Amino acid sequence: MDKEKKEIEARRVLWEEGRLKPASSRARRARFETSSGIEIEPAYDPTDLANFNYLRDLGFAGEYPFARGVHPDMYRGRFWTMRQYAGFGTAEESNRRYRYLFEHGQTGLSVAFDLPTQMGRDADHPLAHGEVGRVGVSICSLADMETLLAGLPLDRISTSMTINATAAILLALYLVVAERRQVPWSKLTGTIQNDILKEYVARGTYIYPPGGSMRLITDIFAFAAREVPNWNTISVSGYHIREAGSTAAQELAFTLANGIAYVEAALSAGLQADEFASRISFFFNVHNNFFEEIAKFRAARRLWARIMKERFGVKNERSMMLRFHTQTAGSTLTAQQANNNVVRVTLQALAAVLGGTQSLHTNSKDEALALPTEESALLALRTQQIIAHESQVADTVDPLGGSYFVEKLTNELEERARQYMARIEDLGGAVAAIESAYVQREIQNAAYAYQREIETGARVVVGVNEFVAANDRPPETLKVAPELETRQKVALARLRSERDSARVLSAVEAVQSAAREGANLMPPIVEAVRSYATLGEIADAMRRVFGEYRPAHTL
Repeated sequence: MDKEKKEIEARRVLWEEGRLKPASSRARRARFETSSGIEIEPAYDPTDLANFNYLRDLGFAGEYPFARGVHPDMYRGRFWTMRQYAGFGTAEESNRRYRYLFEHGQTGLSVAFDLPTQMGRDADHPLAHGEVGRVGVSICSLADMETLLAGLPLDRISTSMTINATAAILLALYLVVAERRQVPWSKLTGTIQNDILKEYVARGTYIYPPGGSMRLITDIFAFAAREVPNWNTISVSGYHIREAGSTAAQELAFTLANGIAYVEAALSAGLQADEFASRISFFFNVHNNFFEEIAKFRAARRLWARIMKERFGVKNERSMMLRFHTQTAGSTLTAQQANNNVVRVTLQALAAVLGGTQSLHTNSKDEALALPTEESALLALRTQQIIAHESQVADTVDPLGGSYFVEKLTNELEERARQYMARIEDLGGAVAAIESAYVQREIQNAAYAYQREIETGARVVVGVNEFVAANDRPPETLKVAPELETRQKVALARLRSERDSARVLSAVEAVQSAAREGANLMPPIVEAVRSYATLGEIADAMRRVFGEYRPAHTL
């Protein structure tokens, strides 16, 4: 082997001097690099993997360190879950969209909630004015959730809910709907995002300070481990970190650092790692740099496996597996020449599949302009189905495993992520790094650099700064009817007048008492939901104890 390696090294020098150097004058630019600043060499060979050990660094799919995938057969058994994120207007309108997508082959439900729902405000709250049903479905009570899920077989579908500050309430709503249909909670499968740390960094839909928020998360962990064992109680999200402008390496590092913080919080609350770790899932962005994104997913699996085994000492291999959902990058979609977005989304979706995702959402071509129309949502779903059924890229496990380029890139991304994570540890962990605004500054600097590349032309965006069409016409877009807010307020007023007010008051007071006394919050929240207490009333009960978060740092 050493003899072969020396021969390759010698031949490479000859090739570089005799062939590559004379051709370098034709290079399109002086340096080629990924979004993370990793230089892309002209070509790769075995010498780029000098210290590579197959069993240690790659291994086999379904085995530690899971670089090649979490299942031994990957998609040969079944395809990834095709989970199209949807929700707008009222529960009735969103339910119609869900039924439409399931009729056309969607295999998992993914619910988008409007901003008032995300922020713990009912539709009739003054701060909800103008936002009801705009970027997702409005859910104020059990009545809304019953309508949203009408006709959907909860014991046979996997449901993902993109919800964070009010995750405990939305999970409780889902559980009570299942209970009323006599579906055992043990048969429910799905995910709540429930990742509050990235809200402080990248989105802003937080309610409570970190202490109260982390308390809610660990209460959900403990409750679900006993009552809803097949539910993923958190989806640690790098998606929004990337949408805010981070590089691939930053997305990887900051996401896993947040994951570590959640594990540590659960351990501090008295849970055992193997009790909850197998229900932690992740949510990643898939961006434009095709090979970097594939390498990012492979590095994420390997890093997390080593963290859980070496740092937290888990014994169960399922506790070491990084399972993840992927969504194509909304920030790469352009309002100009919207049809070009179909091509972007296809390439991103292909990278997610080649990287071994467990479920996937493909963005619709018109999402830079509005919520997707029924037609564009169907085309986005068809994109996944064509990759699955026609391309045959899913017929073998980890088809890019062993590529000199992909393996080197995987190693480079892992190393860069480790460097960021070491810095976060030096600052005292993810929560301290967020409170000091370190993470936010790193993301902002990366976002600024990326935007500058577009504005100077160093980065080409087809239809935006190159290949511009003067007669570009935007497509027809979905319009949410303004009267839906009034309809939702009327329905909410009717609910308040018809329910048992004394029962509601007692249930809401029990939530507040549990928050104050340190008891697990999930049982009283479930009981409050059963009484038809509204989402805003339950959230306010905890506001009165935890307070509201206000950022202390100006970036």
